[in-house]
Amino acid sequence: MIELLERQKRLTGNQWKLIVTGNLADLLDFFDFFLIGYVLAFITKEWQLTYWQGAVILLSSGIGAVPGAFFWGWVADKIGRRTVFIATALNVALATGIMYFTPGPNGWVAGWIFLSVMRFFVGTGNAGLYAVDLPLVQEFMPASKRGWVSALVTTLLPAGSLLGALAGAYLAPIMGWRGMFLLGLVPIVLVLMVRYWVPESPRWLIRMGRHEEARKSLAWALQVDPKEIDLPSSLPEAEKARWSELFKYPRSVIAGCLTGLTQTGGVGLFLWGATLFTLVLGVSPAQAAFLYIWVSVAAVVSRFIVTALIEPMGRRGAGILCCVGGAVTTVLAGYLYDVFIGGVSMFYVLVIAASFFGSANYSVVGPYMAEIWPTRLRVSGMGLAYGVGNAGKIISPLGLALIIGAGDLIKPAANLDSLGLAFSYFAFWYVLGALAFWLIGIETKGRSFEEMDDTLGRRAGAPTQPLAHPVG
Repeated sequence: MIELLERQKRLTGNQWKLIVTGNLADLLDFFDFFLIGYVLAFITKEWQLTYWQGAVILLSSGIGAVPGAFFWGWVADKIGRRTVFIATALNVALATGIMYFTPGPNGWVAGWIFLSVMRFFVGTGNAGLYAVDLPLVQEFMPASKRGWVSALVTTLLPAGSLLGALAGAYLAPIMGWRGMFLLGLVPIVLVLMVRYWVPESPRWLIRMGRHEEARKSLAWALQVDPKEIDLPSSLPEAEKARWSELFKYPRSVIAGCLTGLTQTGGVGLFLWGATLFTLVLGVSPAQAAFLYIWVSVAAVVSRFIVTALIEPMGRRGAGILCCVGGAVTTVLAGYLYDVFIGGVSMFYVLVIAASFFGSANYSVVGPYMAEIWPTRLRVSGMGLAYGVGNAGKIISPLGLALIIGAGDLIKPAANLDSLGLAFSYFAFWYVLGALAFWLIGIETKGRSFEEMDDTLGRRAGAPTQPLAHPVG
C-alpha cells in the first residue's frame, strides 16, 4: 500500500492540511515556550531577581523537556502519533494558562518558584508535541518530498517567538504579563483541528497490524476511495518494539543526540535575548521585545530559505552550513557587544544573523532526528535525540548565568565583559553539531522510510520486517 504513496508526484489537499496543522502546532507550541523570555524582562527588576533565579525559571522548561521527549516519544510508538499529538497540545496549553495565577514574590509561594514549576510542565508537553508532530507528517509523505515538507513544517516555529515579541511589545503594557499567559491557551485549537482533520499514521497502523484502518488513512492522504487501494496478498504481523532497541543503532543515537544539542546556542539567545537587549542596549523591556521582533523575522525567513536547500544539499550539507554560520556569528556577537558602526549596534546585527543560522539549522536537525530510525522506533528515537538535545535548554541559560555572574542582580552593572566567553560557549555546540553531521551522520536524502528500515536493520544485524506490497 505504501508504494502508492511513494509514487505520488503532487501533494493532495489533505496532505497540505496536515502540513498546515503541523506548522500551527510548532508556532503555538513555541509561542508558549518562549513567552517566558518576554515575561522575564518585565518581572526581573520588579521582583529583583538574581541571575540564578532567572536562570532557574528559564531552564526549568528544559528540565521538563528531557523526560517529556523520552516519555511521549515512547508512548507515541505504543498508542499512536495522533493520540499523543492531542495529549501534548493540551499539556502545553493548560500548563501555560495556569501561570496566569502566579503569586507575587511574597505570595503563598514565591512567584519565581511557581513559574519554575509550571514551566517544567510546559517543557514536558512542548518536547512531546515537537517529537511527535514531525514523524506524523513525515509518515504521510513520499520520500521525494519528505525533506522540504519536513523543513516547511518547522518554518513557523520561530514565529512563535515573534508572536511572543509582539505580545511583549504591544499587549503586555495593556493586559499585564499575567494576561499574556492566557494567550497560551490558544493551542487547544490544535486539539479540535487534529480531531477533525487528521487520521492516524498509515505506517504506524500497518506496523500494528491494523491494515483496514491503514488503508482508510492512506486513502485520506491520497484523496481516493479506500476501495481503490488493494490490501496486500500477505499481511505482516504486528511488530513489537522495546525502547532499549534504540541502542542497536549506535550511529543514529550519536548523530541524533549531538545534532540535537545544537539547539543549546539558539535557545540561549532566544531565552535571554530580551533581557540582554535591556542590558547591552539600555532599552526598556517593551523596546527590547520590539527589537526582538526582527530577530524572530530573520529566524522565520531562514527556515523558508533552508527549505529550498535541504534537498539539493542533503541533510548533512545543509546542517554543516547552518552550524558553521551559527557558530561564527554567535562568537562575533559576544565579543563585539559594545561596538557601534554608524550608530548601529553590532551586537544587535550579529544576534539577528546568529538567529538566522541557528533557526535554519533546526529546520534541518528537527526532521533529521526523526528520519534516522526504523519505523517501529521512529518517535521513540526522535524522543531520545530530542530529549538529549533538550538538555540544551538546561545548560544554555545555566551556562550564561554561571559565566556572567549568577549572584548579581540582572542590572546594567552585570559583568558584560564575560559575554564573549558565554557566547563562545553557545557556539561550541554548533561546532559539535557540524562535526556530527560530517563524520557520523547518515544521509537520508531521497530515501524512503522502507529503504531506511532495510538499511538500518542490516546494520543492527536484525532486518526489520518489510511492508508487504499490494497485489499487482
